[in-house]
Amino acid sequence: MKIFLAQQNYHIGNFESNTNKIISAIREAKAQGGDLIMFSEMCVSGYPARDFVEFNDFIGKCYDAVDRIREEADTIAVLIGSPARNTVHKGKSLFNAAFFLYEKEIKAEIHKTLLPTYDVFDEYRYFEPAFDWKVVPFKGKKLAITICEDIWNLGDNPLYRICPMDQLMEQQPDLMLNISASPFDYTHDEDRKSVIKANVVKYRIPMFYCNSVGSQTEVVFDGASLIFDKDANLCKALPMFEEAMESVVLLDNGMIDAPIIEPASRVPDKELNPVTLEPKLNIAQVYDALILGIRDYFTKMGFSKAILGSSGGVDSAVTLAIACDALGKENVHAVLMPSPYSTSHSVDDAVALSKNLGNPYEIIRINDVYESFLQTLKPVFKDLPFSLAEENIQSRTRGNLLMAIANKFGYILLNTSNKSELATGYGTLYGDMAGGLGVLGDCYKLQIYELATFINRNGEIIPGNILSKPPSAELRPGQKDSDSLPDYEVMDQVLYQYIERRLGPEEIKIQGFDAALVDRILKMVNTNEYKRNQFCPIIRVSPKAFGVGRRVPIVGKYLG
Repeated sequence: MKIFLAQQNYHIGNFESNTNKIISAIREAKAQGGDLIMFSEMCVSGYPARDFVEFNDFIGKCYDAVDRIREEADTIAVLIGSPARNTVHKGKSLFNAAFFLYEKEIKAEIHKTLLPTYDVFDEYRYFEPAFDWKVVPFKGKKLAITICEDIWNLGDNPLYRICPMDQLMEQQPDLMLNISASPFDYTHDEDRKSVIKANVVKYRIPMFYCNSVGSQTEVVFDGASLIFDKDANLCKALPMFEEAMESVVLLDNGMIDAPIIEPASRVPDKELNPVTLEPKLNIAQVYDALILGIRDYFTKMGFSKAILGSSGGVDSAVTLAIACDALGKENVHAVLMPSPYSTSHSVDDAVALSKNLGNPYEIIRINDVYESFLQTLKPVFKDLPFSLAEENIQSRTRGNLLMAIANKFGYILLNTSNKSELATGYGTLYGDMAGGLGVLGDCYKLQIYELATFINRNGEIIPGNILSKPPSAELRPGQKDSDSLPDYEVMDQVLYQYIERRLGPEEIKIQGFDAALVDRILKMVNTNEYKRNQFCPIIRVSPKAFGVGRRVPIVGKYLG
């Protein structure tokens, strides 16, 4: 049996594009003699469609697309994902479903059992769990079809009370097919492999795993679809962060007619998330995820050009370099906006960076605008001493200028704030926190330096001076980040323990961190939720990003 995996990039609600893409792959697989082709979870509608599925018209368009695709499933079986109506009228009105199409008919409709409702997932808000489990007969084989989370309920501490594959194994299936929309994070690649291997080891039948690729606002799907034979050898691995279609032949004995990429002995049995922040961990994958996140955000929104403030600091430098790679250097406009407190070398560094990249840039001094603000506010400010208010006026002036240019020429403003700053509130609302997309908002400062090193791997793009000088907002004379924040080497590790690992203050302190410092950092995190709540979407690359995947109260008192 020749089975194809079609790893594709979908656009939520773009039924015409999604359907055409699916049909094109079906026709190609038929031309190559395919028996079956499988696509990813919710490929018809795009995932996650969120509250779009509450519109009956949206669901109707999903069914119309399924009918179009069904007509192509004549001599080849097609496995697609789409919302399906619950006709029982008990529980939620929809299922997260897989449709098995063959001979131009819907031969089977499979419903997802395990509905993740954590982090970026909110599936129980919309869908009802499966009522039953049945294998699908096809060409003398019995197919055990599951959807994404359905294969993740293994191990010593299962999240759910039921395991769909346990139910399906009672019917003695010959192979497992799983369609997924499993998001990327920099710890997930090996973890995913180990989970799929664990299913094969437990059930002793081959696994065909097809994952979605592409970015949907803040959530990036990395593809990396996999095929394992019945002995848990990895026989096919599709690329990360790009569309691909591959096939293998399943032999009657359950083996795969393809070279073994990784023998079972080399595939990890279990991948544990790092217990400390490892800034270099999978940094190339992080870079590729950010590229895809920017590119898809722009193309799916219908934009082509970006603008950002280039300060001569490492955050804006890394953002600019990534944006040029994602969109093309000619489509990224850098604006240098020195204030009375900007150092000459920062301007020189920012100019050198744009010359290295070849992107358009200009210098707009904000001295006059800043002084105009001060004069206008003088009757209100009276003779009070210089403070945070005057610092933030500079930042908001820059935000105003960037948004004015963006509005005038149809740019999207890229925000350059990093996760360390967002965690501690080290940023100005409506100033340097302005933007349409947060590129680095899920990367700690230590990771930003590793990204810069990666960008410079084949030669200097980001000037060395940007990487060697102490970080500074340059909003007052001689200012450094360390005046307001603990050293990043320590602070980022504490933040990782609190945000990614969800450890409390005492659990963090017993690791050897200074008690007063831990209390100070955690208080900064919790008292600045109001700022993060007003921030733009952030490209998610970590196991716990700010945004839809981390929901804490603004007015909570915990550790505040």
